[in-house]
Formats: sequence, C-alpha cells, structure tokens
Amino acid sequence: MPKVLVIDDSGFMRQFVRGLLEDAGHEVEDFLPLSALEVLKKCQVFLPDLVVTDYNMPHVDGQAVIRMLRRHSTTLPVVLLTATRDPERMAKLKAYNPLWVLYKPITGENLMQELAGILAQQTPGPAAG
Repeated sequence: MPKVLVIDDSGFMRQFVRGLLEDAGHEVEDFLPLSALEVLKKCQVFLPDLVVTDYNMPHVDGQAVIRMLRRHSTTLPVVLLTATRDPERMAKLKAYNPLWVLYKPITGENLMQELAGILAQQTPGPAAG
C-alpha cells in the first residue's frame, strides 16, 4: 500500500485523515512542520507516495510546503486541503503539478474517494508480459 504523509496544523484533522488512511491499509506519517525545511527532511526520510497538506498553517503555508515538496520530487502527488476558495491563489499553485485541491468541509467518505482516485492514477498498471 502507498505511504502517505499528512501535514496539518490541526491535530484533529491529522488524526482524522490518518485514521481514514490507516483503515484503508495505508502507511501514514503525520506532522506539523515548523518550517518548510522540515518538510523536505521528512520526505527524505519517510519517502511518501502521496502528501496531503493543509494550506493555512501558522508556521508555514501550503505554498511553501508544496514548493519544498517539489525540491524532493517533481512528480510526487500532492493534495491540498483548504477552506479558502481563492482563484488567484489556485492559479499560482497550478505550476506545482501534480496537485489536487479539495475544499473543506469534506466528509471522510468523499476524501477517501478522492484519494483513492488520485492514488489509482499514480499507480502503474501491471507489467506487460
């Protein structure tokens, strides 16, 4: 199963998303970075297949997190959770593909459907043989 890194300043949201993913059989690591550099270090150690991150956090915002994730990997899929619908912000973030934006509030069922679809797109099919 894929490894998923969950980044959020809300302990409740980290545990909520972690619980959903673990129940689905994923290996999950969650944390609240105090700087963007911590994001890079965590990725280098954990080697996630997917990152789910909040946008609005006190020490580092989602754009800084995504920018640092791109230093680790230009192909790592990132899911951005946000309650703010800001078209200008989203236009700037399009440069950080692959990136999906999911808006809060979101139910656990809807979140897992979205993540399953994203992970399915990233998983290579069976080898031809």
